[in-house]
Amino acid sequence: MAARDPEATKARIFEAAVAEFARHGIAGARIDRIAAEARANKQLIYAYYGNKGELFASVLEKKMLDLAISVPVDPDDIEGWIDRLLDYHAAHPELLRLLFWEGMEYGTAELPHEAERQAHYARKVATLRDGQERGVVTDAIPAPDLLFLLVAMANWAVVVPQMKRILVGGEDGDRLRDSIKKAARRIVER
Repeated sequence: MAARDPEATKARIFEAAVAEFARHGIAGARIDRIAAEARANKQLIYAYYGNKGELFASVLEKKMLDLAISVPVDPDDIEGWIDRLLDYHAAHPELLRLLFWEGMEYGTAELPHEAERQAHYARKVATLRDGQERGVVTDAIPAPDLLFLLVAMANWAVVVPQMKRILVGGEDGDRLRDSIKKAARRIVER
């Protein structure tokens, strides 16, 4: 009989949950499909993560932490940061899908773990504010608004690829990337 490996099981559950939630959202996701994909029983999922909403919050929190570590905000190199952000989301489109589902399902209601999320974004805003104080990016736009605008420009094509295809065309991703970077540079100019 093979030895049990709880960490490997948790990792399989996590990856199956990422795929399930990205594909179906919170309401449409099914714990039994996650369990089948992860080769784990449903009771383990509940034991490790709690209910479906808590599992979703855990998945999203971990994916956002990965993004924060992989692509920190860089006010000294906005275009480079935009490039890295675009590359990250091209390689990991599930994060934006998760955020989109969260937005559709929660709207403006308070989110699970909202205080942690606010702290997550506060660190990013503080980095931009530091860039403003050092004069490398404009202070004409409040730092939280500036971060929101920059992230929106970089993320929208992944969130709504059909609009990108209709408006920009499917083949010219380099042109759109250059346009996003140029717009970002203009937004942050002093």
